[in-house]
Amino acid sequence: MRFESLDVFRGLTIAAMILVSAPGTWDAVYWPLDHATWNGWTPTDLIFPFLLFAMGAAVPVALARRRGMPTGVHRHVIRRAVVLFGLGLLLNAIEAKPPLIWTTFPILGVLQRIAIFFFNVAWPTERTSTRTQIVVAAMSLAAYWAAMTMIPVPGVGAGILTPDGNLATFIDRRVLGMHLSHVTWESEGLLSTVPAIATALCGVFAGDWLMRPGSKRHRSIVLWIAGAGATLVGLLWDRTFPINKNLWTSSFALLTAGVAAQLLALGHWALDVHRWRRWSAPFVAFGRNPLAAYFLSVAVDAVLTRWTIGARSDAPLKWELYSHAFASWAVPCCGADAASLLYAIAYVALWAAVVMFMHRRRVFLAV
Repeated sequence: MRFESLDVFRGLTIAAMILVSAPGTWDAVYWPLDHATWNGWTPTDLIFPFLLFAMGAAVPVALARRRGMPTGVHRHVIRRAVVLFGLGLLLNAIEAKPPLIWTTFPILGVLQRIAIFFFNVAWPTERTSTRTQIVVAAMSLAAYWAAMTMIPVPGVGAGILTPDGNLATFIDRRVLGMHLSHVTWESEGLLSTVPAIATALCGVFAGDWLMRPGSKRHRSIVLWIAGAGATLVGLLWDRTFPINKNLWTSSFALLTAGVAAQLLALGHWALDVHRWRRWSAPFVAFGRNPLAAYFLSVAVDAVLTRWTIGARSDAPLKWELYSHAFASWAVPCCGADAASLLYAIAYVALWAAVVMFMHRRRVFLAV
């Protein structure tokens, strides 16, 4: 069983990830296309949680197809987690400024968090009931809130949620040492993976609900109402446990899962109930090849940013492309932010053409 709405939701998320990850220049970015500095959120902060939610929603469908296959579910889960983690390390190496300094090489990242999520979500989903999974998700969010606000950090105290003073950062520095994505803290840290798994479990609940027999229209409505409820709880919790993407606070986990559920419900109503699909082809292509689109687009952008041409060794190829093809005419006309966005849109369009070609050729890169 496949849901057009889930493929489109995942595809839109991947396209958005590429859009916000590859502006023409980081010196000119509209605020909705950049992360919040610390507390609070922007539309960009929703994108990675949406991807975890979408992958969670795909777990019941994927496991249903895997049951009874010779390789089994468990071996598939372990193999996929290991490969994803390895690809994440490779991407970190590609993005790092040469030369590689192994003493500070970051170990965690987006694909690594997805690998951890998949291992910790797919296996329990196969072996436990939905009720048990709901209890686990709720307890995870409550326990994370209690730990972050009540356990004192040596030399700092309890409930300090600054980048360098919070409990999650303290644990990351103790375990990872200097292998952090930032100088003193890790945006995809160890402890904050706990509420991120809860976000993915919310996706599992959504996918399981959509697979149940009955009226598709009814399932869309109930899913939207559940998402609205989670969003409201997340916004209310923000008053005492601030919404924060880097810490993946419990309020942030509920907010993002709730908004994701509402958007998936709207997509299910439009695409799977009413079958309004004329506009969806590019996003289906992104959604069927999310790993290829994300990994290759980030890797190519990193290469373009590092690769210099000609005698001007200080001018990367990306800057040459951006300045000549976009900034030269768009900055005088519309401003630097618009020129930078136009480059990002063109970059997304390029990868849309690539994944649509792959889709027509039935080429799907998965692990």
